[in-house]
Amino acid sequence: MPQAQDGTSSTAPRTDFAFGVLGPLEVLRDGRPVELRAAKQRALLASLLIDANKVVPTETLMARLWEEEPPEGARNTLQNYVLRVRRALGPTGSGAGGPVLTCAQGYLVEVPAGALDLHRFDALVDRAKAAMAEGTPAQASTLLGEALALWRGEPLADVPSERLRREVVPALTERRLGAIELRTEADLQLGRHADVLPRLRELTATYPLQERFWAQRMLALYRAGRQGEALDCYRTVSELLLEELGVDPGAELWKLHQRILTADPALTVVTAERGGARASGNLPAEMTSFVGRGGMLSRARRLLEGARLVTLTGPGGVGKTRLALRTAAEVSWAFPHGVWLADLAPLVEPGLLDREIAGALGILDQSARPGTQVLVDYLRERNLLLVLDNCEHVADAAGELLATLLRAAPGLRVLATSRQGLGVPGEHLLVVPPLDVPALEEPGGGLPMTRSEAVRLLGDRAAASAPDFRITEENHAAVGQLCRRLDGIPLAIELAAVRLSTLSVEEVLERLDDRFRLLTHGGARTAPRYQRTLRGVVDWSYDLCGERERLLWARLSVFAGGFDLEAAETVCSSEGADGVPREDVIDILAALVHKSVLTAATDGHRTRYRMLETIRQYGQRRLRDLGQDVALRRRHCAYYEDVAARAAADWCGPREVEWLSRLRRELPNLRAALDFCTTGPGEARAGLVIAADLTRVRFWFFSSSLGEGRHWLTRTLGLAPDAPGPLRVGALALATWIALCQGDQGAAERFLADCRESARRIPDDAAEGALAYIEGAHAMLVQRDPRAIAHFARARERYRRDGRPGDAHMATMLGAMTSALLGEREAALADCRAHMAEADDYRAGWAYSWGLWVMALAELRHGDPHRAAGLIDDSLRRQRDIGDRWGPCWGVHAMAWTAAALGDPHRGARLMGASYQLREAIGVALAGLRPLHDAHVEAERIIRGALDARVYAAAFAEGAAARDAVGLALDTGR
Repeated sequence: MPQAQDGTSSTAPRTDFAFGVLGPLEVLRDGRPVELRAAKQRALLASLLIDANKVVPTETLMARLWEEEPPEGARNTLQNYVLRVRRALGPTGSGAGGPVLTCAQGYLVEVPAGALDLHRFDALVDRAKAAMAEGTPAQASTLLGEALALWRGEPLADVPSERLRREVVPALTERRLGAIELRTEADLQLGRHADVLPRLRELTATYPLQERFWAQRMLALYRAGRQGEALDCYRTVSELLLEELGVDPGAELWKLHQRILTADPALTVVTAERGGARASGNLPAEMTSFVGRGGMLSRARRLLEGARLVTLTGPGGVGKTRLALRTAAEVSWAFPHGVWLADLAPLVEPGLLDREIAGALGILDQSARPGTQVLVDYLRERNLLLVLDNCEHVADAAGELLATLLRAAPGLRVLATSRQGLGVPGEHLLVVPPLDVPALEEPGGGLPMTRSEAVRLLGDRAAASAPDFRITEENHAAVGQLCRRLDGIPLAIELAAVRLSTLSVEEVLERLDDRFRLLTHGGARTAPRYQRTLRGVVDWSYDLCGERERLLWARLSVFAGGFDLEAAETVCSSEGADGVPREDVIDILAALVHKSVLTAATDGHRTRYRMLETIRQYGQRRLRDLGQDVALRRRHCAYYEDVAARAAADWCGPREVEWLSRLRRELPNLRAALDFCTTGPGEARAGLVIAADLTRVRFWFFSSSLGEGRHWLTRTLGLAPDAPGPLRVGALALATWIALCQGDQGAAERFLADCRESARRIPDDAAEGALAYIEGAHAMLVQRDPRAIAHFARARERYRRDGRPGDAHMATMLGAMTSALLGEREAALADCRAHMAEADDYRAGWAYSWGLWVMALAELRHGDPHRAAGLIDDSLRRQRDIGDRWGPCWGVHAMAWTAAALGDPHRGARLMGASYQLREAIGVALAGLRPLHDAHVEAERIIRGALDARVYAAAFAEGAAARDAVGLALDTGR
């Protein structure tokens, strides 16, 4: 593709920094995110970026940070924020100072050309306007699509500045709407009325008083043969304008309405591209709308600018063909000899590949010359794009042929789709992922439902096959679950949409375990059979694999969520003629990644592999057919029992945080192992061991999933009544501990009674450590009894004799906490210092963060509250950095108590609200934790006593509604 005449490019240049304001504030240095966690620092940098390369006066910055009420010493505070932003960004690559500069009247951020997404957006829109003026709407549509793909959400969504939100964000939004309007105009000129209708339906719902969008929607409906709906739109917007503004539609809308009423023939005319005669090619017209994929389209177009062969790879049904065709259509303006499609799916003889491509190009040569030579002669002087679809079954032949053609024809570019790369020098691979699905954290999805590509596709396709179907408040959670369970695979979603004509979303979900039978056909009978059935798509991938690849595929299906090389080698390897030797697993994994059966991603120092759920279910069926499913699940369970045991053995040591992070990644596999233990005969004891070890390492606390930990302990305890005595007592003690931490005293009392009874039946005090530990926890949290300190000391000594340093350290920590909350001053400070020293000796990151918190409690109650504040701040930062989801809740509580002790009631009230938010999120009943509850009540009494009731309520509400409660606490702590 030719470069832009003005030399601008939509790609960010190779600079140290890249900045983004078209969404949440984004800062990248050498491609890696730079975090600015403090709210005021984000507001400062955003304020500078909006006016990048210009001096922003100090007064303007102060207004953007504090509105009309800057604090005393605001200029010095602003200078302090500037220093912190500079420190966070670091120096430029040349070794000079960072991009934030101090000037006479204010500050300036230096942003190189193309390093700010807003600048790239404006440059692309300007080029698109020029293309429209020159009569090339295809080029304009492509440029505008790339510009709009730069938007990541609401501009500056995470920047807490009312001034920016009021003065800057609306202007940015207007620029985006202008680009959308212009792109829609270009698409309408190109005859893409079917494509723009979903877009315009959403736009008129979101901006109902924007007449231009209504006019475009009416025109698109009319061109789609839906004159009645176009006239209905006019009636709807007329009523809206009259009701909201008291006006009639404007002249443009009225005239369009009259032209539709009279069926003006000119309305159906599509504008022709200027530039003389061009070969259009043979791309098929799109029959359905193109949904989502804005970012992938931009990446594919950018790759085609610099690479002569781009191969879209990914599993079957993920949408490679559709993406390739849309990309080809959008770049067609750059190829004077056209864009040509060759679908290789029906080709069974690789030796006829050259003839197949010649036929697609319309070459009529019937001579005896070799087909490759015919293609070379034809392509040598032409500038065209060749789209090769479905290359995977002829990948070797395609690679050889394309290498020859690309060397001989400098004007040739190739866009291929394949489930594996073609192995041609200079080939650029672009992996096509599934569509975005709603995340699990929010009802029906973490992405807003309208922003989820998968949900939008389901709604769009269902509108065609099931006209009465709507996404409503009642079914949107089920819609989100359906899209997640279908992995966001477009083919699966389109087939599911067909079923919605006869089944509800909930009924489709109930039958998804048999998805290969349920999703058997769509309404379009013109597609090849393998594209009409989900099973056909996956069968096609399976047939392309060798015998050992098929066997490993089936065995790998035992993993849930993902796995690493060690896990695959341990669980899936076997000796024998029909096995998979351990040393061969790595090569077969690479082959399965190459063929898009697996995806591979490197996070830190380890590579994790993953199967889409649809691919995994197919593998599970094959594994059952082989009769190996139970044996592989047992090996899987044994492996993860060993993983949990190794984590417990390493607990409270240098690898503590590494293990906690690894266990979090492996949670789906741990759940699968626990499920096997609770459903398979004779496996419950192994499940009890796994559940106990995960609780010993505080995994359920770290991940803020105490309810799940309690569930697995309770379930496995019930299924393993004959488990060895020490194991059973330990598990009952851990279940009691979780119930205590949840504030559920009733359940804790029942677990503790069972624990005591089971311990009495064990000779030689083998369970002394576990029983003493839980007696101490009960005495501290329920009875508020200082004698808990002696219980913890006895538990610590027994755990040390048993060679369990991690459990011994937890007894040390709780003993120190009891001293801090219930003990005398000197003993409390001494115990907490000893605990800190022990955690430091172990070099255990998580344990040390809690050591800081416990030491802060001692300082707060018996020492220096100012020192306590610093310790809590340090603890909270460490816990946030390692991803702890339990500790920060108590860090923010302790910050609130410290604010009360230091006489800072306004900050204390905000922290009270923030602590309430965090406590509600993890579901803890504070009333069940007596010493912590009493400390909280006392701090609240002090804070309320110092503030007017309305002031307290407003500050509390601010903290409770904070987007980032931990960030608020740390920011207010400065």
